[in-house]
Amino acid sequence: MSEPGAPVTSSVTAKLDKKKSIILGVIGLAVIILIFWKVIPQIGSYEDALIALENMGVGAMIVIGIAVVIYLVAYGFPFMAATPGLKYWRSQQLNQAAFAISNGVPAGGAFGLAVQYAMLATYKIPGTVATAAITAVGLWSIFVSLGLPILGVLALAASGGDLEYGWAAVLGLVILVVGIVVFVLVMRSAPLALKVGNLGNRLVKPLRPRIKALGDLDLVAPITKFREDMYGLLKRRWLVITIAQLSVIMTQFLIFYVSLRGVEGWGEEGTSALAAFGAFGTAQIMLMVPITPGGLGTVDALIIALLQSVGTSAGDATAADLVWRAASYVPQIIIGIIALITWFKKANETFAAVAVEEAGPASTTS
Repeated sequence: MSEPGAPVTSSVTAKLDKKKSIILGVIGLAVIILIFWKVIPQIGSYEDALIALENMGVGAMIVIGIAVVIYLVAYGFPFMAATPGLKYWRSQQLNQAAFAISNGVPAGGAFGLAVQYAMLATYKIPGTVATAAITAVGLWSIFVSLGLPILGVLALAASGGDLEYGWAAVLGLVILVVGIVVFVLVMRSAPLALKVGNLGNRLVKPLRPRIKALGDLDLVAPITKFREDMYGLLKRRWLVITIAQLSVIMTQFLIFYVSLRGVEGWGEEGTSALAAFGAFGTAQIMLMVPITPGGLGTVDALIIALLQSVGTSAGDATAADLVWRAASYVPQIIIGIIALITWFKKANETFAAVAVEEAGPASTTS
C-alpha cells in the first residue's frame, strides 16, 4: 500500500486513452481553424479589426497590461484556497502549468489533470487531499461558468442587446440548478449520497444494453467516495474557494473590457461595462461545448455577435476579442511552460527519492 503523500501519477496516467485524446485533439483543432477561418469573418471583420488595433494607443496597452497582471495574480488563488497548507507560489505554479497543458496541447485536459496530481504529490499533499482540491476547483469553475450566462443575459436585456441568446441563460440555469441540487443532496449526508447513487444506477439501467461502457458502471461507490473526500474541505473552505474562482473570472472580464475600450478609444463614447459583461457572461455557455480548449473559437464567435447586438462595430468587436484572447492566453502559456520546466527538476528529485525509499534495505544489501 502506498503512503498518503506518494505520487499518484501512475494510476491517473493509466486511465488516459491516448488514441481518443489524439482524435479529440485533431477534431478540436479542426473546429478552431474552421471557426476563425470561416465563421468569425461572417460575423466580424478582420480588416476593420486590424485598423482598430493600429489605432490603439500606448496608454490603452499599458492599461491592458495592468489588467493582465491583476488576472495572473488572481489565478494563483484557487488551489491555495482548496488545498490546506499549499503556499501561494506553488498554487500559482500548479494552476499555470495545468493551463499551459490544457490550453496549449490538443485534448490536453486529461494530461493537465494528471500533471495536477503529480505536482501536488511532489508538494507532499496526500492523495485524498489532492483529489478533493482538484475536484473542488473543477466543480466551482463549472458552477461559475454556468452562473455567468444567467447574469450575462440579464445584463444584455438591461443594455438592449440581442435576446435571441436567452436560451443560454435557460440552459445555464437548468444545468446549474440540477447540478447544485444533486451536489447538496450528496453533501448533506451519507445516506442521501447512497440514495443518489442508487437513483443514478436506475436512470442508466435502460442504457446499459446499448452502451457498452455503462454495462458494469456502479454509481454508488464513486458518489459515496466523492462525498467522503469533499465534505470536510467544502464545509471549511467553500466561501474562500468561491471568492477565488470569482476573482479569476472577473479579472478575466477586466482584461476583456479594457481591451474593448482600448480599441474603441477611452476618450470616445463606447460600449458600457454592463453591455460588455452581458456579451462576455452569456458567451461563457460555450465553455460547456467540450470541443475546443477553453472555448477557443466558440466563445469568441458568440462574444463578437453579442457585442454587435449592443451597438459595438464589427471591427471593434473582433479586435477586442482578439486582444483579449492574446492578452489572456499568451502570457499564461509562457508562464505555464516556465512553471513546468522549474517543476520538472523538483519532480525528478522527489520521484527518485520515493523510488529509493520503496526499494528499502534490499537495494543497499544487494
